[in-house]
Amino acid sequence: MQNLRMRVMRSSDIPAVTALNNTAYPAVTMLTEEQMTQLFDLCDIRLVATNRDREVTAFLLSLGMGKDYDSENYRWFEERGVRHQYIDRVVVGSSAKGTGIGRALYESVFEQARQVGANEVTAEINVRPPNPGSMAFHEHLGFRRLAEQETKGGSIRVALLARSVY
Repeated sequence: MQNLRMRVMRSSDIPAVTALNNTAYPAVTMLTEEQMTQLFDLCDIRLVATNRDREVTAFLLSLGMGKDYDSENYRWFEERGVRHQYIDRVVVGSSAKGTGIGRALYESVFEQARQVGANEVTAEINVRPPNPGSMAFHEHLGFRRLAEQETKGGSIRVALLARSVY
């Protein structure tokens, strides 16, 4: 049984987080450490889960409203005008799957979103290339599909999801 610990992500975690992120491609886009650092700096919720050996086995990065972030998906949610907390990416490594850490990461976001006055938590899931595991996870947590859009010049199609924090 895994003994995982959730904590706030530190800048020193960026190399491990970047490596874990890139193992999850194509479910999430690949990033360099420089790109991950830029995203880390924009996020107001940065969480990791570590195992007994203090290795990063899962992470979540989330942004509040009003950030200067050029993501097509983030911009879509911003333009709706609903107070939201956007989950940019979450990755649970293979050794942590089935432990409940994904739910725990999301529950932390829901709680923090309520505290800052957000009405909903938003995210997107790839539908092309498909990511059925992530879609099932989000549906189980109560996310609803608001729309779909083409991104990355039409190479990716995403479902845009939201869940009330109340």
